[in-house]
Amino acid sequence: MLNAVEPTTAPAPVAPTSAASAQPAGGADRVLFVLAALAQHGAPITVRELVARTGLPKSTLYRQLMLLKRWGFVLESDGEYAPGPISLQLALGFDMASHLAREALPDMRLLAQQSDESVGLVVAVKDHAVCLEMVESRQSLRCSFEKGRGVPLRAGASAKSLLAFMRDEARERVVRAQCEPAEAEQLLAELAAIRDTGYAISEGEVDPGVWGVSAPLFSRRAKAEAHGSITLMVPATRRQGRESALIDMTVAAAMRISARLQAY
Repeated sequence: MLNAVEPTTAPAPVAPTSAASAQPAGGADRVLFVLAALAQHGAPITVRELVARTGLPKSTLYRQLMLLKRWGFVLESDGEYAPGPISLQLALGFDMASHLAREALPDMRLLAQQSDESVGLVVAVKDHAVCLEMVESRQSLRCSFEKGRGVPLRAGASAKSLLAFMRDEARERVVRAQCEPAEAEQLLAELAAIRDTGYAISEGEVDPGVWGVSAPLFSRRAKAEAHGSITLMVPATRRQGRESALIDMTVAAAMRISARLQAY
């Protein structure tokens, strides 16, 4: 997203599965009730399906979903809702996600300082690329990828850098599910090229006027599957003549982060 702003510095509860089940009375209970229903569903779910699953009025569901989304517990994409990055961190006991962010942040900050642009950390969650962490540019006109935002894996440098380095069967499944047949073959060829170069670039595929370069992070030397990716986001008007330098800086930062991840 392109922003023209000044920069600023226990076991899960069991949700009832039908309208006949007892509904929570308090506001906090309703929020947790909806979150538990999302978690137990095991796949992205629409509001209509949540109404049937919980028995809550649609207006109540929307209020709870917006609250959960604002805090990063839920992500929305194409009208469907799924657990977000904060839920992911809770589910993993703050192990993988917190460890990844902790190891990535020093080089993300360095890359943002070197390039004077914004840098995001993304991970794959349920066939979507989800922003886990952001280091904002100091410039008034800057690109930003909202923490907790999810986009389908088929579009944009961030998503494609994750998709390219998935296991073969998982990559094939996502591509076939998210693309028409002709588009799928074209995307598979593009992903093969990304695996050869070690990075992905895009312009305007997710947000108009945004150019991005993304490089995968690996926790194992075999590089069979990306642990996440870092993405440098630049207003398209500022990237001209800088592409090679921006790519080199991003790839170098990703390599340093990967080396730290592999040291554990």
